Amino acid sequence: MLNYDFILKETDGDDISLKKFKGKNIVLYFYPKDNTAGCTTEALEFMDLHDEFEEQDTVIIGISRDSLKSHTKFRDKHGLGFLLLSDEDEKVHNLFEVMKLKKMYGKEYMGVERSTFIFNKEGELIKEFRNIKAKGHAEKVLEFIKNGE
Repeated sequence: MLNYDFILKETDGDDISLKKFKGKNIVLYFYPKDNTAGCTTEALEFMDLHDEFEEQDTVIIGISRDSLKSHTKFRDKHGLGFLLLSDEDEKVHNLFEVMKLKKMYGKEYMGVERSTFIFNKEGELIKEFRNIKAKGHAEKVLEFIKNGE
């Protein structure tokens, strides 16, 4: 975990570090933007399964480049009961290497590759899901935590 530890602010302004959750599994997911179709789908699916993740002693943390103000609106609008962290300067995005060259309408730009990282209770990174599709992803993450597959 030490290689991947960081401190970011969450929607209520508290500093959050992965070390804070030692003894729990951590689902750390990176998403492009609050209140967009895919990101809302992904967040709502994680929220729908939130109780099941808690039963598995697992914390869900979402990270994007959006501001805390944007995160607060997103959380409140959709009733999200897990942490959303703001990484406006992309330091943590770069630490996890989720900033990738993308193409849209023939133009290239740097964007977020939707990715999820799972840490075990000892703080070890045990699984990476990279370049995933939002729909159905939360269920796959939960299955991995339950079954290790």
